[in-house]
Amino acid sequence: MGGSGPPPEPPLADPEDFVAPAGQLLPINRTTPPSPADVYRCAGCERPACAGPSGCAEFQWRNVPGGYLREILASKVYRVAKETPTQLAKGLSASLNVRFYLKREDLQDVHSFKIRGAFNRMAVLSREELDRGVICSSAGNHAQGVALSASVLGCDAVICMPVNSPEIKIAAVQALGGTVELVGETFYEAAAHAVARSKREGRTLINAYDDPLCIAGQGTAGHEILRQVEDADYVFVAVGGGGLIAGVASILKAVKPDIKVIGVEPAGANAMTQSLVRGCRVTLSKVDAFADGVAIKLPGAEAFRICRELLDGMVLVDNSAISSAIKEVFNETRSILEPAGAVSVAGAAAFARYYGLQNVSVVAVTSGANMNFDRLRLVSEMANVGVAETMF
Repeated sequence: MGGSGPPPEPPLADPEDFVAPAGQLLPINRTTPPSPADVYRCAGCERPACAGPSGCAEFQWRNVPGGYLREILASKVYRVAKETPTQLAKGLSASLNVRFYLKREDLQDVHSFKIRGAFNRMAVLSREELDRGVICSSAGNHAQGVALSASVLGCDAVICMPVNSPEIKIAAVQALGGTVELVGETFYEAAAHAVARSKREGRTLINAYDDPLCIAGQGTAGHEILRQVEDADYVFVAVGGGGLIAGVASILKAVKPDIKVIGVEPAGANAMTQSLVRGCRVTLSKVDAFADGVAIKLPGAEAFRICRELLDGMVLVDNSAISSAIKEVFNETRSILEPAGAVSVAGAAAFARYYGLQNVSVVAVTSGANMNFDRLRLVSEMANVGVAETMF
């Protein structure tokens, strides 16, 4: 193997050591040479080529100009996914002096964008692979996407979820026919178990965010934004592992290079922000799980590569701002987003206030609405704090 071995581990970082004013655009370091730790590797792949310097040959199209654009346009997601509306939020528009749009991914049948990537990845599996079944690890939304995709494609799906996953998400996966296995206290314990079981049973591992076909599936939401809001100036997307924003940015920047694509993370789960500012992926030593759908310690390698190349920056928001955004969207739509689903709205509003935007079109992707009812009281209390903080 010419002295090759496992790639180095990404450095550790503490989320509390990195702070920034709400709404401030944090720049991306594009000058630091790429780290071997940041080369994309297929989930569970044991082919020798995948351990090479540029990753698996099966997905080399991802490095070709226009590769993601072609995959997004050829995506099969509409066998199960809806084209969701982009809705003008009149109250937010008036208060912020912009045209504020909500891209309503919470209106998918599984109340999350995750169905797009899961189905696009699974739709290419052979009948033999489907017969062996699939497996994934998820805090809930990807789990529902995999379970629904499995039911449509006629295969068995095992979903490894942390024991503290929201009950509403566990019940939804089971209702879709997925077999739930509760494993460990964190997503990472569940993920390690899923990898081990996939190798033991021959199941295909469906990664939640770091898979080129999954990223391309998520990118179909960006294609819809281009058609629905032709004058969009800014698009804000919540970031966990980075699959959604990587896909959305891939098509937005290919078709409309001047559009600003900005990622938003909770201040206590800022793995992608710290990674992009440093120029290499970092692993958080801890993570705030308030917005559990984006509470990721290490962003995906392929998602990081795309974000480093295409994004215009990152914005951080705190939990009170996220809660306020849930309230704002409820006032606009009578729909209740989960915290992760409102992160983009919080970031877009904070950015508009920080920079005093005027007469521009802003799109925020509302990425999910799977929240346990018993969390509403906490969200309501924190929303009041967030409103007070914006009333100087």
